[in-house]
Amino acid sequence: MTVHNLPNKHLIDAVRAFNRFYTRQIGLLDEGLLKSAFSLTEARVLYELAHRDGLTATDLGRDLGLDAGYVSRLLKKFERLHLISRSTVVSDARQSSIALTAAGRNAFAPLNKDSHDQVAALLDRLPASEQDRLVKSMRTVQALLGESAEPRIPYLLRPLQVGDIGWITRRQGMLYAQDYGWDETYEALVAEILAAFVKSFDPKWERSWIAERDGEVVGSVFVVRKSDQVAKLRLLYVEPSARGLGIGRRLVEECIGFARAKGYKTLTLWTNDILIAARHIYQAVGFKLTEEEPHHSFGKDLVGQTWDLEL
Repeated sequence: MTVHNLPNKHLIDAVRAFNRFYTRQIGLLDEGLLKSAFSLTEARVLYELAHRDGLTATDLGRDLGLDAGYVSRLLKKFERLHLISRSTVVSDARQSSIALTAAGRNAFAPLNKDSHDQVAALLDRLPASEQDRLVKSMRTVQALLGESAEPRIPYLLRPLQVGDIGWITRRQGMLYAQDYGWDETYEALVAEILAAFVKSFDPKWERSWIAERDGEVVGSVFVVRKSDQVAKLRLLYVEPSARGLGIGRRLVEECIGFARAKGYKTLTLWTNDILIAARHIYQAVGFKLTEEEPHHSFGKDLVGQTWDLEL
């Protein structure tokens, strides 16, 4: 940048003034976290682990600006408290994927509620239209000043939350109708599968992954327990707007890593032969076609397929 291209002083002063204001606002929001048994940094690590699947110690250090040694000590403390578990990353055996245990989720819950309530109180001072304006402005700042590393993984993975079931059911119903002409019975099936998942969810043996980008759900997948030895991958989908980012494969790899960590012997799935993109992913990560059967479902003549991966 040449001297002639430097921003005007008033622009620099405006950015610095905003920075001071924003720092004060964040400080007020962080005060609630200081009332907990965890330090502010520990609470932030718990937050990351609660909202993003597949994180490694390296990821945490990079994204939170923490020293590797400090992250290692903090994670060891969490392990002693039984707040986290580790599993080997499918694509790199040298790395461990870190996840909250049931105790970890219980420890995080009050922190999350306090933080949620504080932000809700902050937004409640504004009318609905101004709340939308504020959030859009925040997204603009993120888009303009985001780090260069952001495009590398422009999404996050998180567990199922309130509102996801309706969204996923609607989107899968619409997408399969548009792409393959399937009728409303497929949407009904998705609703039944998701309802059963929530009603009988066992966090020790089952898991959900929701891919989110810019605050919108862009994909999902679920692992359910079929038996002591067999887990089932269900309802993999990626929004058209997010395809090409590797989300589909990442979701499947998360399922594989989870199933292996839980000691399952086989990961199985049922699909249809016309779902070519999904079948390519399954083949690429090692699934084998074990059964095919023609059937008439969702208003179409289809060929159902069972794919298995020996873990």
